[in-house]
Order: sequence, then C-alpha cells, then structure tokens
Amino acid sequence: MNRPAAPGPQAAPSPLVELWHYFSRNRGAVFGLFTVLLLFFLALFADWIAPHSAIEQYRQSALAPPAWQDGGSRQFLLGTDAVGRDILSRLIHGARLSLFIGLVSVSLSLSLGIVLGLLAGFLRGWVEFAIMRLMDIMLALPSLLLAIAVVAILGPGLINAMYAIAVVMLPHYVRLMRASVITELSKDYVAASRIAGAGTLRLMFDTVLPNCTAPLIVQATLGFSSAILDAAALGFLGLGAQPPTPEWGSMLASALEFIMSAWWVVTFPGLAILISVLAFNLMGDGLRDALDPKLKS
Repeated sequence: MNRPAAPGPQAAPSPLVELWHYFSRNRGAVFGLFTVLLLFFLALFADWIAPHSAIEQYRQSALAPPAWQDGGSRQFLLGTDAVGRDILSRLIHGARLSLFIGLVSVSLSLSLGIVLGLLAGFLRGWVEFAIMRLMDIMLALPSLLLAIAVVAILGPGLINAMYAIAVVMLPHYVRLMRASVITELSKDYVAASRIAGAGTLRLMFDTVLPNCTAPLIVQATLGFSSAILDAAALGFLGLGAQPPTPEWGSMLASALEFIMSAWWVVTFPGLAILISVLAFNLMGDGLRDALDPKLKS
C-alpha cells in the first residue's frame, strides 16, 4: 500500500509579501497608503481631473460658496476664492506641487545625507567631528527659522524653497546614516568583506549601505510630511511659491482676510495640508513597524 508523500518544506514568502503582511496589520498605515496613492493619482492627472484651470478667474462668481450651501453652484463644488478661481481645481493642482516639493527636497537631503553619514561613519576622527558638529549646529536652530534664513539668502521662490527644506532635513539623514553605519561595521560580514579585499568605497556602497536602507526609507517617508508642512509655511509667509501658483500655503495666506466671511477659502486648503501630512505620517509609522524586526510579533 502506497503511503502519501510527506509534504516538502514550504517556500519562504518573498520580501514584498512579508512586508505587506506586517504592514497591512496596521489599519491606519493602510489608510495612509491609499490616501498617498490618491494624492499621487490626483497629481499625475490634475490636468484632466480638475474641472477648471487653476489660475482662470471667474470674476462674476468671486467668493461663491460650496455647492451644498445657499448660493452655491455645481460649477464650483468647493466654491471660489476672492478673485473667482475654483478652489477644487487649485487644491488638485496644489497636490502636484506639494508632492513635487516633497520628492525633490527629500531626494536632495537623502542623497547628501547618505554620503555625509557614510563618510562620518567610516572615516571617523576629524572628518566625523566636523560633519557631526555642523549637523548639531543646524539642529540647534528651529527648522522654520533655518528655512527662512536659507530662503532669505537665496531669494524667495519655489526652487529656493525646496533647497531650504532640503537643508533643514539634512541633519536627520546624516545622523541616522552614521548611527546605522557604526552598527553595521561591528558585524561579521563587514569583517569578512575586508578580509576578502574589499576597498573602502565598495564597503560603503555595496556592503554597508544596502543594510541601512530600512530606517532611511522610513525617515524619507516621514520627511515627505515635514517637507509639505515646511513648504506650506514658507508659502504662507510669502517666501515659497509665488501667486498665482496653486500652492496650499500661499492659498491660506491669500485667504486670511476672508476667514470670517468665507470659511471655505481657508478651510479646504488647511484640510488638504492636514490630510496629506497625516497620511504620510501614518504610512511612515506602518513602514517602521513592518521593517523593524524587533516590532514584529
């Protein structure tokens, strides 16, 4: 009589499947992920989704209320601003601008932070001292004040605002990268690579850096929310994107005088900033829990 064959060992799940398994346990993180995906969808297809141009003015409908309020119109679902521009269209185009600011700022600060963190972790001595003391000085200043100082030197504008935000976020990546490098250098695989004849550059970028990506990914995700907040703050102060560019912070600044008479002009840009920042923070928390083995049950 033939006996059924014993089941063989099950294949280990792929890293992405395992990551999603732990990530999906956090409902807040899943909500944040889908909200972020919706923001990227709106940003990519803003020209087709927005019902009107972001800068076109309908003077006959200035300060029109939302469609569900008395005096509102279906033509402008969320109402219009003081010069008759459709708020919904400006919010959709503002999502593109805010995500672009976050992407450029995080990319700049992350790239430079990785290089400086690797140098500080590997070379030590006076190189580490010089880099880390500079980062300490930058961290000693309030982030918004430092960003204002950088923009004051470079001049107001969208590009300079992105540079300023990248400078503000740089110390976080440098310190995180240095700490990760020092931890990895004490492990056996690094010693084995050195014995095998790997040079310093190969140790930096081929051996150590791939094992430091998990905390960097989490920090970069959270950095998006900080970049959106800082961009909105600079735009609110008139140092970021300049009118008529549809940026959420500048929309708030131009609506201050109507805060009592036209609530929708202030409320909707504020909600856009709140929801986007909350979504990135929730997604970052979920990634941190999913990528950290100590937090896995």
